[in-house]
Amino acid sequence: MLAGSDTEIPGIARPSGARIIAQIKKAGVREIVALPDLVTSDGLLWPISRDPELRLTRVCKEDEGVSICGAMSYNGTRALLLMQQTGLMDSLNAIRAIGVDYGLPVVMMVGLQGKEPHLHPEASSAYGVRIVRPVLDAMELSHSLIETPGDEAHIAQAIDASYAASRPHVFLVGRPPVAP
Repeated sequence: MLAGSDTEIPGIARPSGARIIAQIKKAGVREIVALPDLVTSDGLLWPISRDPELRLTRVCKEDEGVSICGAMSYNGTRALLLMQQTGLMDSLNAIRAIGVDYGLPVVMMVGLQGKEPHLHPEASSAYGVRIVRPVLDAMELSHSLIETPGDEAHIAQAIDASYAASRPHVFLVGRPPVAP
């Protein structure tokens, strides 16, 4: 199966795209800043692009998205940046400066492109997937994994906590969400 395709993965439960989107809305997020991501496109990006309650802004670079999401927080607008882990790694300096040094609540949902659906990220054969959580830990960035049904339930609470603390939070999407 191609990562991100909506084809079933035999014996592997996946999170619900509809539940993820509902939790994003529950947290008061109406602005989605995104770059294409194979893991989340079918279950999140395309449904978000058709949702009249959400505004999608497409950007060319992930660090651009970090800046936009951070800037939106100044006027009380909640935003979420949707990207894959390669972009997360490319934008670590922007996340450090804007999210940590300036103390802005940049919330990111990151598809773990190349991760095997039956393995935890740290056990992946993909080096870029394997190092994501240790890098986030080293940067003292809060993060959580969205991989199985039920993992969606904590999204609104984590977004609220990010905005309350004015600190970044990274949701790592380990399996392609089921399209609504």
